[in-house]
Amino acid sequence: MNQRELIRFKICVREFMIGVSELTVEFLKGCRDIVKQSLVNEDSIIVKKFGKIGKRVRKPCEKLLNKLSYFNEYLPEDKDPLHAWFVILFVSLLAFSALYVNFEHDQSAPLEKKVFLHPVSATRIMLPDGRYMAYKEQGVSADRARFSIIAPHTFLSSRLAGIPGVKDSLMEEFGIHLITYDLPGFGESDPHPKRNLESSAVDMSFLADALGVDKFWIIGYSSGSKHAWAALRYIPDRLAGAAMFAPMVNPYDPLMTNEERRRTWNKWTRKRKLMYFLARSFPRLLAFFYQQSFLSGKHGQIDRWLSLSLGKRDKALMEDPIYEDFWQRDVEESIRQGNAKPFVEEAALQVSNWGFSLLDLKLQKRKYKRNVLNWLKAMFTETQEYTGFLGPIHIWQGMDDKVVPPSMTDFVHRVLPGAAVHKLPYEGHFTYIYFCDECHRQIFTTLFGTPQGPLSLDISLEVDPITLEANVELEQQEVVASSGDYATD
Repeated sequence: MNQRELIRFKICVREFMIGVSELTVEFLKGCRDIVKQSLVNEDSIIVKKFGKIGKRVRKPCEKLLNKLSYFNEYLPEDKDPLHAWFVILFVSLLAFSALYVNFEHDQSAPLEKKVFLHPVSATRIMLPDGRYMAYKEQGVSADRARFSIIAPHTFLSSRLAGIPGVKDSLMEEFGIHLITYDLPGFGESDPHPKRNLESSAVDMSFLADALGVDKFWIIGYSSGSKHAWAALRYIPDRLAGAAMFAPMVNPYDPLMTNEERRRTWNKWTRKRKLMYFLARSFPRLLAFFYQQSFLSGKHGQIDRWLSLSLGKRDKALMEDPIYEDFWQRDVEESIRQGNAKPFVEEAALQVSNWGFSLLDLKLQKRKYKRNVLNWLKAMFTETQEYTGFLGPIHIWQGMDDKVVPPSMTDFVHRVLPGAAVHKLPYEGHFTYIYFCDECHRQIFTTLFGTPQGPLSLDISLEVDPITLEANVELEQQEVVASSGDYATD
């Protein structure tokens, strides 16, 4: 439909709406007499068939109708009340249908854009079980990095996300090596037949080994945080620290109090609550909803696809062309395999039993069983052993976040009091981490301190032994000759 046809269509719709509005006014004026004939008059159907009950209903209706006396101008006295009610129902449905059509076409929404399948471009490694994992590196190289970061992506995302909009110059300034990868079945990574959060942590460890990284920081954002929590639990010796942004936890976590659970669930839409219920109880049904939304072959809005509630700043970010281009490209990479199963698995992992508790990450003294051997060990051991994650954990939380409410971070801080929480007034779910240069600098400064640039590489020169020996003899001869000259003087 071109622009001229669209304008003609809108004119026709508005003319139709004027007619419907006039008809609706007439309909409202007749409502009073219809109700009166059906409920109020002594010879009405209700009074005749239900006796005393009808009389009780008649009194309050009579009071209401006296206030609406100005509607009493239409509907013939001999009109059958039952027939009139059917007319009212039909007119009501017609009016609401017209309003809906007019509302839909008055929206200046752009035409739907089809998903584009990009050529294969990722670098991949083979994992010990034969699967291939696609990854992406940013910043300085591993051998020049002061700090290495691995960032697992969120639901409906890919290795292209990382820290959205972070500049290479900033990572060069801090000496950061950023690694992102596709989760199993996402992007160009092979699916995992029996994946869980422990296998997710093991995959990260293998990726770090393949890229020559010893210890690294883990970044967890939104639903991707569950993979960061898993790394803290299953490979703590490989981690230097953790940075969390609006970290998602299991909303069914038994450690949550009733108040924490209420404050969290009240922020979500009914459809999102339904999605969590299906993911927990009937995960296979999710495939139908995914096929109708982000696997339909057409682009859409993230808040509609994932049933998200967004604040004002998040909504403003969604309208930015830079964000839209980034979002569409990231989605295209995420769903390139066209299979709903990895997304169903990811959703089910979020709300199922993780295999560990956040309480397991709490730094605390190791408790031994009460026996003679452990007592003697405690007597002669000077150092105290601890359990949990020993490194730093930083959490950034937008206070206007309706996707991961602040109450969820409050719960995490209650369970892990050692975590440093940075509350961000007026920030939403996306605004602090997406395309914010100053925010990225603040984050890196908090984690790594003053920027010192990448490490300088040691340059070792290969020297020929024969050449080196000849140079030594020549220097010795020069020393002897110079000493003879001094003696002559």
